[in-house]
Amino acid sequence: MLNALGYSLDGLSAGWVNEAAFRQVTLLAIVGIPLSLFLPMPPWAHAVVIASHLASMIVELLNSAIEAAVDHTSLAKHDLAKRAKDLGSAAQLVCLVNLAAMWALALLAA
Repeated sequence: MLNALGYSLDGLSAGWVNEAAFRQVTLLAIVGIPLSLFLPMPPWAHAVVIASHLASMIVELLNSAIEAAVDHTSLAKHDLAKRAKDLGSAAQLVCLVNLAAMWALALLAA
């Protein structure tokens, strides 16, 4: 378990150091999560906002992993490599739209 924890912390560190998008969604969560806890919202609203922030961070880590794996395989342009990267990016877009929707829903419930 300690080895797995070490690998996970290495992954978080690599995401922070190498991926601007991960830094951005992490900073968004660092601001958004405490803000949601400060605002008078029902408990379920706090939960969906926090879960949505964490989901965005997870999706960005997975997107970055896909991009790194594709780039490691080949730097040549290929339709399947583009598709893999575009799908990862689309997943993050959907996650961010969800985050905005959950914030809107939570604020309407406040």
